[in-house]
Amino acid sequence: MDFTVLPQNLTRVRDEIASIQAREGLREDVCVVAVTKGHSRAAVAAAHAAGVLDVGENRVQEALGKQDSLAGLDLRWHLIGHLQTNKTKHVAGRFFLVHSIDSVRVAEALQRSMERLSVGVAPIEVLVQVNVAPESHPTGCAPSVLPELACRVVELSQLRLRGLMTMAPYTDNEIEQRRVFAALRELRDGLATGGMAVPELSMGMSGDYESAVAEGATILRLGTVLFGERPK
Repeated sequence: MDFTVLPQNLTRVRDEIASIQAREGLREDVCVVAVTKGHSRAAVAAAHAAGVLDVGENRVQEALGKQDSLAGLDLRWHLIGHLQTNKTKHVAGRFFLVHSIDSVRVAEALQRSMERLSVGVAPIEVLVQVNVAPESHPTGCAPSVLPELACRVVELSQLRLRGLMTMAPYTDNEIEQRRVFAALRELRDGLATGGMAVPELSMGMSGDYESAVAEGATILRLGTVLFGERPK
């Protein structure tokens, strides 16, 4: 595919982020994660050339292949897709941030996988995925169990809890999008009130990132709006 329009698309997205934040009175730093699911490693290289250091993948095996073939590039790899317990052994030590911790079982499996690595490996940073819109998505923990799960993650020595992640329903309704993103922000603020300050809110994809920014997103997971449609 031709990724020559990527810098232009990236500039447009960053300008939109700045415009929304100015309108809403927000000052959060927003990290753009370039989601390369379904694209070749050329998409990753193009993102790096455009100045994007954060790259997101949904599937563990696809991510590992790209990591190995692009080992010479200075990149921060994000796992944004559902994490199964039997995949944690492949994730440990390979990702900058895991967005999809959604159960105690997954968190503890990742802890054990990290413990098997050689001494001196830094703890892995993670987000708890919360299913704010259960009618639309099957993964993520229920909001009601978030405090318990977050407390357990904090107890695990090889994990560092950085924040929360969610996905909005697949809708063009901005009011509904913002309702879901606002709910995640309120859950994050509720943890802070209880003494657990976690700064990151990973929310917003290509179809709804404007609403996410307006509700305080600090991490956006963007694919199509940067690279165009995925190859079939």
